[in-house]
Amino acid sequence: MRVLLLSSCLFVGGLAHAANDLPGGGIDPQALSRHVRVLASDEFEGRAPASEGEERTVQYLIEQFRSYGLQPGGVDGSWVQPVPLVRAQLDGAATATLTLKGGKRTLANGGDVTLQSLQPRARVQIKDAPLVFIGYGIDAPERNWDDYKGIDLRGKIAVVLINDADFETDAPGAFDGKAVTYYGRWTYKFEEAARRGAEGVLIVHETAPAAYGWATVKSSGTSPLFDIQRSQDEAMAQHTPLRGWMQRSLAEAIFADAGLDFEAEKRKAQRADFKPVALDNARLSAAFKLKREEVVTRNVVAKLPGGTHGDEAVIFSAHWDAFGIGEPDAKGDRVRRGAIDNATGVATVLELGRVFAAGPQPQRSLYFVALTAEEKGLLGASYYAKHPLAPLEKTAAVLNIEMFSPDGATRDIASWGKGRVSLEGDLERVAKARGRGYSPDPNLEAGFFYRADHFAFARLGVPAITIGPGLDKLDGGIEAGRALREKYFKDCYHQACDAWTPSWDPAGHAADTLLVYDLGLELANGRSWPQWEQGSEFRKARDSSEAARR
Repeated sequence: MRVLLLSSCLFVGGLAHAANDLPGGGIDPQALSRHVRVLASDEFEGRAPASEGEERTVQYLIEQFRSYGLQPGGVDGSWVQPVPLVRAQLDGAATATLTLKGGKRTLANGGDVTLQSLQPRARVQIKDAPLVFIGYGIDAPERNWDDYKGIDLRGKIAVVLINDADFETDAPGAFDGKAVTYYGRWTYKFEEAARRGAEGVLIVHETAPAAYGWATVKSSGTSPLFDIQRSQDEAMAQHTPLRGWMQRSLAEAIFADAGLDFEAEKRKAQRADFKPVALDNARLSAAFKLKREEVVTRNVVAKLPGGTHGDEAVIFSAHWDAFGIGEPDAKGDRVRRGAIDNATGVATVLELGRVFAAGPQPQRSLYFVALTAEEKGLLGASYYAKHPLAPLEKTAAVLNIEMFSPDGATRDIASWGKGRVSLEGDLERVAKARGRGYSPDPNLEAGFFYRADHFAFARLGVPAITIGPGLDKLDGGIEAGRALREKYFKDCYHQACDAWTPSWDPAGHAADTLLVYDLGLELANGRSWPQWEQGSEFRKARDSSEAARR
């Protein structure tokens, strides 16, 4: 069935304008499913940046955008924006040994730990570096919090916990309760340890505070790393020689060998008066070769020029990359296809491009952007934000799409994190107009606001959200939706089993795409400018850009 008559239109009883009144026949569920099937096929090899899979992905996206009648929106009249990066990966195996009071223990890379480096060096060689427990590894003066307490980390390995200090406390403290801040993200942990001059940093993995299992850490930790191109000095200062994760069971063994209880030390780390704990009973030796190369990956950009206010822009975005070819899973499968994450988002951007192109000219210019290297640290989005193809001060909003569901229709739609931005209320309003609901992110502790491409725009002041699926399934309600989501993150997130199957049900995907269209249509033709609310850390940057716009 081609037209979206849904559940998506009558949904819970409220009748909005019929979906088949939309240009181009409306949102096509089968087109969405087809895009996912193609992008997540083995032929695309998991869509890793700077790979054969990227080339196939980029060409497919250009072909689709061109067929809709959209214009190239990239650099110099092309369909792409080149994104220069550095790719770093282990050249051969890594060896690692932990010396404890009880003797030496050989560590398996990918099993006990993950070991990587982004420093510009040919080889990492660490010999008997002592470990220091730094709690959550946070220095937040505005919250009166400093886990480092002036400790000298030169020549030492910092051991830090994932998430914020409030995550497992009974009541909110210096942070935002279970709603993770940027201080809780692994990216921050690595950045701060480098600023402190550490020889290395190992994050202790725990499934609940990380919001994903060890399989996801292993998948990411044994894949190539990417970084923006930096000078030698900047790259050396920005990164520690060694970075990675360790299993909680390994951390427990290290603490026990020092006569400490891991849980008890973690509870101490949840207080502002925590002091670093030397674990110098434990010394880490590690060695591996690095292969570094400059590569160019690409954002794909299509444009629908606007009319009266064509100098203003609205961006629809999703990341096209996944994790490429990796280690074989239990079934011997090595292709990490990224069907839900995030071929679904790319399919939505494609379908929105088709429908908007079939309609009347919008007043603002619309950009349909498939971003690269999100899985490597939002690098494609960050590059675009620093080298915008439409001025950021004249970009009204970014609507980013992530991980729409293959499991049928829901009564609600959601956005990631709590952004304190008017777009969240706008999304709720257009959902209600379709007889649906809006659900705030039920998993604020997962830190999704900092894990999607909209964040690269938000931190520069552009009102931006990531839109994702709700949990309240028509069949089974919230309980069924939550069970499906938990199973996905436990079993298939960043794994080979994140794949399209013939049982894929695109009804919910299409219904959610319709709501993105509704909100995008308002932004395309309206004169309002979305705003950051009081209390948002991004409001100041937007206020400055608005002054420039005027």
